[in-house]
Formats: sequence, C-alpha cells, structure tokens
Amino acid sequence: MLDILYQDDHLVAINKPHGLLVHRSPIAADASEFALQLLRDQLGHWVSPVHRLDRKTGGVLLFAINKEAEVAMQKQFMNGEIEKRYLAIVRGHTPDAGEIDYPLRRDDGVVQDAFTAYTTLRRAELPIPLGKHETSRYSLVEARPTTGRMHQLRKHFAHINHPIIGDRPHGCNKQNRMFKERWQMDTMLLHASFLRFKHPVSGEDVLIEAPLREEFLGVMKLMGWD
Repeated sequence: MLDILYQDDHLVAINKPHGLLVHRSPIAADASEFALQLLRDQLGHWVSPVHRLDRKTGGVLLFAINKEAEVAMQKQFMNGEIEKRYLAIVRGHTPDAGEIDYPLRRDDGVVQDAFTAYTTLRRAELPIPLGKHETSRYSLVEARPTTGRMHQLRKHFAHINHPIIGDRPHGCNKQNRMFKERWQMDTMLLHASFLRFKHPVSGEDVLIEAPLREEFLGVMKLMGWD
C-alpha cells in the first residue's frame, strides 16, 4: 500500500518510495511496479501524475483525480508557481547557504536556465578514511529549486562538488561504493519533503509534507543527526 499524504475530490499525494518509477518507461524495462498503476489499483479509479520525480528520489508525488485538476496543476508547475523543498545528504561540508545558478543542457542539446537555493541544516565528520582524506564529511541540505529541469538537483550539487550520496551517474563513485560495501546502502539520498500550491478549485493554500523514508532516516542516524 502506498502512503497517502493528502486526498480530496480533485487531488491525491503519496510519499513515493525511493526506487519506484512514476509510470512505465522504455529506459527502465527492469521495473515491474509503477506508482501510477499502484495508486489506481489502491483507490479504484483514474489518477494522473501532475509532475515527476526521478525513480531514485523519494517523497511527495502529486496526482490529479480528474482532467480539470490535472490541467490546472500542470499549469502551476510549468509556470513555477509551486513551492518545492527537498532534503539531500551530500558529500563534504557545504556553506551555510548558497545559490546555484547554472544552466543545464537537455538530451536534445537545448540549454535551459536552472536555479537552486539551498541551506545547510546539519554537518557530520566520520572517522573513516577515503582516498587522500583521513575522514569523511557530509552535509544535510534543504534545497529549493525554482525551476524543474531533469535531474536538476543531482546535477547542481555535483556542479558545486557536493554530489548527492547514492547518485549515479552524477555522484561520487568512491562514496557510493563505500556506502554499499560498509552499510549495504545504495539508495540515493534525495527526498521531496514539501509542496505548497493553490488548490485548483478552491484557490486555498495547500501544504503537503512527506516524512523521510526508512533508508534516509537510517543514514541520518549513522551521521548522528537523530
């Protein structure tokens, strides 16, 4: 059963597990389960996603229950009217706050503006040598993208040399290998924690928050952040 965070006559939001595809995709032929079909079966009626999360990303995923809500919410996402926040665990100690204004190139060669602001919430230093470093450093950051480009947060944090732990191919292979070998953890530590938007029918503010998934919480405990 999917964890339902919000539901009314027009919208429903789930806390998507890491590793679950939103819908069928030709580039992920190995997948046998999809959030779209699981939610349709669970509710017993039509739903449609109004935005996307990467397969590896967990957290708030919003669906429309009717076509009118679908069109209205997709328009809000396209116009940048949705407030989005993510939590991520990244390599290294990030600054207290920062902005990443770095255009990203699509697969078809088109370059798009992309902007992410972030705040560092916690830092950790583990007594584990890696490469030329005697210790391993990590940060918990809250990211607030104002654009919605494919793999934006993954590419932006890699661009500033603080890649997200568990990210492939944008992350650090040495870190990812260490987490898998030492702690049997290969989840990408990126979580869509918060959505705020105007309800497509009532116009009222809607705020949806998603609790962290078990895998993310386990690494936070490892870092001493519990």
